[in-house]
Amino acid sequence: MEVIKLDIPGLLIVKPDVFEDQRGFFYETYNQERYRKYGIDVDFIQDNLSRSSYGVIRGLHYQLAPYSQAKLVQVIKGKVLDVAVDLRKKSPTFGQHYAIELSEENKIQFYIPEGFAHGFSVLSDDVLFSYKCSSLYNKSSERGISYNDPQLGIDWKIPEEEALVSHKDSILPSFKEAEKNFLFAE
Repeated sequence: MEVIKLDIPGLLIVKPDVFEDQRGFFYETYNQERYRKYGIDVDFIQDNLSRSSYGVIRGLHYQLAPYSQAKLVQVIKGKVLDVAVDLRKKSPTFGQHYAIELSEENKIQFYIPEGFAHGFSVLSDDVLFSYKCSSLYNKSSERGISYNDPQLGIDWKIPEEEALVSHKDSILPSFKEAEKNFLFAE
């Protein structure tokens, strides 16, 4: 397993060891002891799976502290552009985002700690998207940021006229207006 630290503190790319032959492949999608050795010292307590079709943009979502969620995300089938936005005040990368393609082919996992907004766009015909969360869903602390906020300047790799966005996501506030209560801890 290879773990790559990114320029935005806390974000990690996980490249699992994949054992492949003419029969198919095998890899561990999660092993708590091993992941802790690589700095992902989180007790994941909820797993989610979503299915979406081409052009769907989900996000940018987060939960306020103390209900914030760390996530370990991966694609089971298809391909997405996955995006994390740093919401931690006093972070050297506050307001910056990182985007990465996750697919069934590359089998990359993306670790997103608490204090980030998260979203993805579907680049294949359809996708099965899996994510582990460190906290349960908490409706009262659920927040979001507009996916097309010009201040963030995220290129979702989907033409605007083909973007499929829920009503709830289409009315989210801008980054500047969004409620945030996270603080960067070195």
